[in-house]
Amino acid sequence: MTSDYILDTIERDSYGSKSAKKLRRQGMVPVSFYFHGSDNLNLAIDRKTLQLALQSGQHIFVINVGKKKQHVQIKELQYHPVTDDILHVDLMGFKMTEKISITVPLVIVGEAPGVKLGGILTQNLNLVDIFCLPADIPENIEVDISDLDIGQHIPVSDLVIAENIEIQSSPETPIIAVQAPRGEEVEEVIEEEIEGLYEEEEADEEK
Repeated sequence: MTSDYILDTIERDSYGSKSAKKLRRQGMVPVSFYFHGSDNLNLAIDRKTLQLALQSGQHIFVINVGKKKQHVQIKELQYHPVTDDILHVDLMGFKMTEKISITVPLVIVGEAPGVKLGGILTQNLNLVDIFCLPADIPENIEVDISDLDIGQHIPVSDLVIAENIEIQSSPETPIIAVQAPRGEEVEEVIEEEIEGLYEEEEADEEK
């Protein structure tokens, strides 16, 4: 895990939709902070600061709660349905000594032999849910496609991870696959139909 990424937040002294709209006009985003066993806090963060944090690739952040530092993860982002501006952020606090559930990106590595033969590479999953200690959270998880041929796929169960990390996503979910070109698929169907006709003719002759 890399060094702490500090999110500079300020505490809000007014709440409600009018207050939130005023904050947004000032370039701020309303934030709700939750931590088990503690009171919820209403905070705000500069919009540009938040955007930089989201682009950093970090999964864990640190905020100042009173005189103490608190590790947090972003649990939910609410976006404007038209402009895609961030309207609200939920931050969840946690202890570094306790395992947490978090989502990390998948990174494709290698070249699939099936693609070199004309196959079409399709990626169905970009993120995966894991469960581990905060210090063990990987920046990403690699998916090696060096042995992927036409008609084959890689499910979540084939991911290679450290023993101290548990994958929570469904093991049967396909991550990436190499599909046959459309023309080849049509040819295969025609060949199967022809073979079926021959089998029917042979069966009739035997009768």
